[in-house]
Amino acid sequence: MFGMSHESFLLLDAVVTVIGLIVLITKFKLHPFIALIIAAGFLGLTSGMPVGTILKAFQDGFGGVLGFVGIILALGTMLGKMMAESGGADQIAQTLIRAFGKERVQWAMMFAAFLVGIPLFFEIGFVLLIPLVFIVARRTGVSIIKIGIPLLAGLSAVHGLVPPHPGPLLAIGVFGADIGKTILYGLIVALPTAIIAGPIFGTFIAKYIPGHANQELVDQLAREPEATTLPSFTITLVTVLLPVFLMLLKTFADVALPDGHFFRSWMDLIGHPISALLLALLLSLYTFGHRQGIGSKQILKLLDSSLAPTAAIILIIGAGGGFKQMLVTSGVGDVIGHMAVNAQISPILLAWLVAAVIRVATGSATVATITGAGIVVPVVGMIPGVNRELLVLATGAGSLVLSHVNDAGFWLVKQYFNMTVVETFKTWTAMETILSVVALGFILLLSLVV
Repeated sequence: MFGMSHESFLLLDAVVTVIGLIVLITKFKLHPFIALIIAAGFLGLTSGMPVGTILKAFQDGFGGVLGFVGIILALGTMLGKMMAESGGADQIAQTLIRAFGKERVQWAMMFAAFLVGIPLFFEIGFVLLIPLVFIVARRTGVSIIKIGIPLLAGLSAVHGLVPPHPGPLLAIGVFGADIGKTILYGLIVALPTAIIAGPIFGTFIAKYIPGHANQELVDQLAREPEATTLPSFTITLVTVLLPVFLMLLKTFADVALPDGHFFRSWMDLIGHPISALLLALLLSLYTFGHRQGIGSKQILKLLDSSLAPTAAIILIIGAGGGFKQMLVTSGVGDVIGHMAVNAQISPILLAWLVAAVIRVATGSATVATITGAGIVVPVVGMIPGVNRELLVLATGAGSLVLSHVNDAGFWLVKQYFNMTVVETFKTWTAMETILSVVALGFILLLSLVV
């Protein structure tokens, strides 16, 4: 067509489609859910797919993603809500602050965010922990930037790199990676990355931009909870980390035990992400609920209300799965995969680059992860020995880079930390970019030994 080979036309078609998707989201402010459906339909029609298979491919991709990720999102959100209402997150943060001391409080905030952020969306973790930033800054006289940047780094690192967050889980499904190994590698990469982008960078940038808290927000949010009403640190930690422990135990059982072994069979059930999160949620109903004096009716209301904010995220993820399937069914993914093989581009670097470009253009880490994984997945079958778990991490790392004015998180941080746009670029945007690039470096190093 137009004097081009079929492969060249498919590649051009994919580029035009992705650009169109970006324009619909950024220029015309169309909701990503609608934009992804339109982009998928356009790609299907223009790539020469039979008309009758276009909608079926989209439906298969949509359902295939949500059959897993949708359940995980719901269970994780409920668990996060129970932790928030019980004060479990406050307990973790306060315990770590006491352990580290006020002179190293920035390290305490990073570790608190890292732990609390494992079962929570970034936005939920941010709103949950930001009062502690104000309280600690008021108590110690330490700059809110020096305290706040480590907290943001801890939350962002687990958000982009560690399941059961939706981005890594989605990429796990697309790439066919092992969830236990991804958690293990994700933690290995995320912790040192968060340290560099958090306490180290935060201490440096606070010398130039100390920050001044918004007094109205301080008055509204910086209320210290009664210590006697909080669940214990041990109980909170056991509840929050139970799903991670069960998923890791499943992976170790798969490695150490033969097929058909009784314990391995049961761990395949119990250590599945859905089962693991369900068990943690059921435990939280007691540890964060009844044990804290929250009645059954109130728990029901909390769980019900927790699901409403995730509706848009679930729809976007589903539509992204449909778009991903269109890339695969149309043959575009195979063309890109062959190009990567011929150009001898590292699949890990390719995954990071694709996700990074889409992140910068759309401002959405979720869209970047969905689209990036769909574009890169054909490479898995073409290059022997590609580590699927590291591809998941590379896609997640790329989706964090260079948050700017088209990202809701940029404005969230700006308002809460009472900064100008330029100051937000120098703090939040720089921190996110350091996080992304340093994570890529650790992933490439890890690829040498796994």
